[in-house]
This record gives sequence, C-alpha cells and structure tokens, in this order.
Amino acid sequence: MRNQSQPVVDTAFLSVQSAATYLGLSVNTLYVWRHRRQGPPSFRMGPGGRVMYRRDLLDAWLTEQQEVDSRSNPALSPLNKPPQSRSPRRAT
Repeated sequence: MRNQSQPVVDTAFLSVQSAATYLGLSVNTLYVWRHRRQGPPSFRMGPGGRVMYRRDLLDAWLTEQQEVDSRSNPALSPLNKPPQSRSPRRAT
C-alpha cells in the first residue's frame, strides 16, 4: 500500500493538479502560464475539455529549461567566456 501523504505520479497523462505537484509549482502558476502560452505544453482532453499534461513532455520541458539557464549550463555561463577588450578611446 502506498503512503497517502506523498503523491505518486505514475501515469502518462497528468491533470493540472498532478502536473503542478510533479513540477513543484502552484496550480495557479500553470494556469497563468497556459493563458500566456508559456510553460510546458498542455492540451484539452475529453468532452469536458480537461486540461492535461503529458509526463514525458513535462520532463523534456524541464530539461530544456535547465539547458538554457546559464547557471546550470557551463557553456552559457559568461564566466567561461574570454574577457572582451575595449577599443582605445580617441581624444576629441
């Protein structure tokens, strides 16, 4: 029997509530991102048009976020780039 105090996500399709738990975000954040066409991809499923998320796409989105963040991707860190040289100033 599973521990009911910790939600376990083990399905391919997640509701907004489950996706928010999976990502560690609030449900409101996911709704705002969806309205602004930001955040992970989502879709409507079924006659009631429930908003759903695919778990594999959530994982891909998280990986993409990590890769474009200079703090977690050394290739993008400005600290790893050679210093820029200034052109000499001319007296006017």
